[in-house]
Amino acid sequence: MAEYERLGEALGTDFFSVRDQFTGEQWDRFIAVRKFVDDEVLPDIGEYWEKAELPWHLFRRLPELKIVGEDIQGYGAAGMSPMACGLVHMELHRGDGSLGTFLGVHAGLAMQSVAMCGSDEQKERWLPAMSSLAKVGAFALTEPDHGSDSIALETTARRDGDHWILDGSKRWIGNGTIADLVVVWARDTDSGEVKGFVVETPAEGYEASVITGKVSLRSVWQADIELKGVRVPDENRLANAASFKDCAKVLANTRGICAWMALGHATAGYDAALRYAMTRRQFGKPLASFQIVQERLVHMLADLTGMQLYCMQLGRLADAGRLSPTVAGLAKMNNTRTARKILSEARDLLGGNGILLEHHVARHWADIEAIHTFEGTETMQTLIVGRDITGIGAFA
Repeated sequence: MAEYERLGEALGTDFFSVRDQFTGEQWDRFIAVRKFVDDEVLPDIGEYWEKAELPWHLFRRLPELKIVGEDIQGYGAAGMSPMACGLVHMELHRGDGSLGTFLGVHAGLAMQSVAMCGSDEQKERWLPAMSSLAKVGAFALTEPDHGSDSIALETTARRDGDHWILDGSKRWIGNGTIADLVVVWARDTDSGEVKGFVVETPAEGYEASVITGKVSLRSVWQADIELKGVRVPDENRLANAASFKDCAKVLANTRGICAWMALGHATAGYDAALRYAMTRRQFGKPLASFQIVQERLVHMLADLTGMQLYCMQLGRLADAGRLSPTVAGLAKMNNTRTARKILSEARDLLGGNGILLEHHVARHWADIEAIHTFEGTETMQTLIVGRDITGIGAFA
């Protein structure tokens, strides 16, 4: 269906001149990733998503684009500004949520854990190899019985001479079956505090299995992990991860990025719907000529531009060092919820073609469901913001 072959590609959606406020560095990152998505991701990704296979040839391109490592300075990391980080994640997710999530787990969670909580020696030991993807990282916090209440995690770490013994279970761990370095958060049996440990795989007692049956983010693998007496040398205990608050600092960094991710998915849906409406002919004329179709497209655009303005202010606050977890949570809640609405409209506007992978809507329609949930569900973000505006905590 050659008339629809460009459906997934980017169109002009910058009605509020947001791009005028990009710096040269931010614009260069944005354009490089946009070209990568249009030229390399979109032609291939549907096949990998359908088969639930990892697109390693696309993963390996990320360090070549110099976008691995978020805002980490040195160690071969990208060293991007917060605004550039957001733009990069937006564009990767406009291409594919699995690709963006792979980078988010590896760089936004695992690398940031080392950068924020590691000693100078630990940073020198691990970050260069992670920046080049010579070593892949994972972040193991969530457990089978502890998702939103991850602060209550049950995985234990027991000191044994110059080693620690880790026991417990983890679930929904992105990259858990392919990672070389897994940042495991576990409770010190002596102090009761949550600490971070880097498990270098393969490791005796570390067992990871791919969670199958997913209908979202199919081209990135999440794992069930069993830790059975895994011995970790004390030199692999993150030196500055002494409590759950340190883990929470890492998570606060990524929550705002989720708002950018959602913007990428919504942009893909809107772009595909607009291009399809201009191309598809019914009753002898383009769908875009019908008043109700135009109304729906304009409402989608209004929602999309609102998401853009949320993200622009997130980037400004982050650049100024003023982005709070509550503001990041509000943006994540708003943008994932709005993206779901836009993608549902896009799928409907494409009619029967909307469920075909080749039209680049159904994949995003499914993938936004995972992003809506991870890094804190809409319910949890609502309660966090509610606590901030009322002073009353509705959860422990």
